[in-house]
Amino acid sequence: MSGASTKDQLARLLALAPYLQTRGEVPLQEVAADFGVTPEQMLKDLRVLYMCGLPGFGPAELIDINVESLLDDPDGLVRIDNADFLARPLRLGSNEASALIVALRALLDASPAASREVVERTLGKLEAAAEEGSTPLVEVQLPEARPAVLAARSELDRAIDADRQVLLDYYVPTRDETTQRVVDPIAVLRRDGRTYLDAWCHLAGGRRLFRVDRIATARMLDTARATNDLEPRDLAEGLFEAGPDDLEVRLLLAPPMRWFAEYYPVTSATEAAGGALEVTLAVADERWLLRLALRFGNGMTVLAPAELADRVRAVALDALRLQQATAYDDDDSSTRTE
Repeated sequence: MSGASTKDQLARLLALAPYLQTRGEVPLQEVAADFGVTPEQMLKDLRVLYMCGLPGFGPAELIDINVESLLDDPDGLVRIDNADFLARPLRLGSNEASALIVALRALLDASPAASREVVERTLGKLEAAAEEGSTPLVEVQLPEARPAVLAARSELDRAIDADRQVLLDYYVPTRDETTQRVVDPIAVLRRDGRTYLDAWCHLAGGRRLFRVDRIATARMLDTARATNDLEPRDLAEGLFEAGPDDLEVRLLLAPPMRWFAEYYPVTSATEAAGGALEVTLAVADERWLLRLALRFGNGMTVLAPAELADRVRAVALDALRLQQATAYDDDDSSTRTE
């Protein structure tokens, strides 16, 4: 990919997540039109964003986008989840604020009468903030939690107090579907800035932890909880809890990836040649591990099960072919003349 194309894509990616968070569900064709690219290019951008997130790169850190469903339905809706960290308050440093002040003063001289008042008001706020100190100069506060999240939290608290079951419409990002299930709510808990519902799920037939911001609706039922004697989970011990249906996976971690065994709950770890580490862990959804293996490349090798190792290799080869095809298209287009 050429330098100009990479720079343009980076600019789109930086704006894409906040755009989708603000708009909610948006048709792929509309997203592409708003960013001035083809739907095919926008889908490539979404596939890159799908592999991004915070350090740790676990289910709670990676951005969730319904990329797989869009491959089958190019006229479908784009959905983003797990990108809450992009909504934290933004701060301008002294250098950034000074650059904005200079730019706004230059803009003020050339502004038409209709927009001059807006520019003057913005400039006044920046200059006033600059006089108070340089760290921080300006703080931009974004909206509070969505009304649907607040309503779900209120209904869950009410059901726990009344010892009642709850009917949930819950979005599962790894399958890009909303499921309806009856749960026995145990407690509403907080960890790392997020709110979770600890509950017994009658659809899954076991205890589950639900992200409250993924609950579309919550309605208290008239039926009493069937499991009302469970103690709330201690999230200080971690969010992950292995289940009987989890897939056991064996990985080989290169020396720079040894941190993985400390960050994730592995069930065993054995020293390997050259400072590498062989670990075993339980995986509830293999798609999460597939994304992780693709992200770390040679740093993480799936040893078993063999079927999963084959899928990782196949998807990696597809991604390599796509990258090579994109690079060829960019180089070829740069030599054309109108």
